[in-house]
Amino acid sequence: MHPLQKFKYCPVCGSSHFEESNAKSKECQNCGFKYYANPSSATVALIVNDKNELLVVRRAKDPAKGTLDLPGGFADMDETGEEGVAREVKEETNLTVKTVKYLFSLPNLYMYSGMQIHTLDMFYECAVDDISTLKADDDAAETMWIPIDEIKTELFGLRSVRHGLHQWLQSH
Repeated sequence: MHPLQKFKYCPVCGSSHFEESNAKSKECQNCGFKYYANPSSATVALIVNDKNELLVVRRAKDPAKGTLDLPGGFADMDETGEEGVAREVKEETNLTVKTVKYLFSLPNLYMYSGMQIHTLDMFYECAVDDISTLKADDDAAETMWIPIDEIKTELFGLRSVRHGLHQWLQSH
């Protein structure tokens, strides 16, 4: 279901005349408010240790609960992508990011509360201070280091992470 189909009433005036303007917007015929369905910003961290292993987490929650993932998540309002990825890494792994390098982005669909959310997933290479503090928390049920040459992208539950990881592995 397209996200705009979930919104039947104008969020400003409550009118039921909140109608599709085009494929990515709705406009209220009563008050003129126009809403655009833009993607949410999400971050993905690629963290490699000195043994050439990639930090991987196991998802603790749906969507794709129990599958492999990379640390990351949604950027908060008033937060840069770099700040968001560092915060998400800290929340999920207890690691402190010291450097962040933007790599690329991919569009994604993320199922949340019964609705497909369009996201723009930004991939970053991150270096961390001290891996001895590593522990799974928040959305991560488990953390693990996997040798880069043993990564199987099909074990990762989210489509954009699989595609982004595949793209990243091709460049390594």
